[in-house]
Order: sequence, then C-alpha cells, then structure tokens
Amino acid sequence: MKISTKGRYGLTIMIELAKNFGEGPTSLKAIAQANNLSEHYLEQLIAPLRNAGLVKSIRGAYGGYILADEPSKITAGDVIRVLEGPIIIVEGIEEENPAQQELWIRIRDAIKNVLENTSLEDLASHSTDSEPEGYMFYI
Repeated sequence: MKISTKGRYGLTIMIELAKNFGEGPTSLKAIAQANNLSEHYLEQLIAPLRNAGLVKSIRGAYGGYILADEPSKITAGDVIRVLEGPIIIVEGIEEENPAQQELWIRIRDAIKNVLENTSLEDLASHSTDSEPEGYMFYI
C-alpha cells in the first residue's frame, strides 16, 4: 500500500488544524504557505474531510477551517480512510496460500493499529526539537 499525496497532504492539513485547535479558524492559504504546498490542491482535499465530518468551515473575512472534534478524538486512520479509501495491502488474498494470507493480514492489521492509535493530538504535539540534527562522525 502506498499513501499518495492526497493522504499525506490531507494529514498535513489536519495536523495544522490540530496545532491551532481552540484558537479559531485557520485558512488553507496559511497552511499552504507554512508547508510550501499548493493552496489549490489543499482546496480539493478539504472537501472530502468536511463531507466526512472531520472539519468545519467558517465563512467570512477571518474564516477558514477548524476541526469538528478535539484532536485527541480524531485519528490518522480517520483521515487516511477518507482520502485514500480502505487499507488494503494485497488484493485477492483469498487466492494466496494460507501462510501468505496470514502474513498479509498481519501486515494490514499492524498498519491499521498504528493509524487507529495515533491521534492528531499526538502528531501535532510531536516536537522535531528532540530529533538529532544529523550524525557526527569522528575519525
């Protein structure tokens, strides 16, 4: 399974909205500029997220988008399923031998587990400050 830019950028939108949760609406223009993404492409992604009830739109001069629920209650899986569809690792696994079927099912379940147990709150609060800047080699 490969997550396309739809899933990746949709998750970016949702993380940005989670970071600003409780502070009012955030415009797609601000999200696009902050992440160096196409505002036009983000406009295409926000519609299915709104239709799925994950975000709400606020009209007006200071309008934009807000999460429809608390960031802790929306998972990465919620976002990915809306934009990418169901999580399928291999199509037609019923035709595989039992050992391979078991492998594909275990992989699918592991991916689902990570997506369902990772909230937008988790992703929004992740700090890149704790990551090392790079490796230092001494000779």
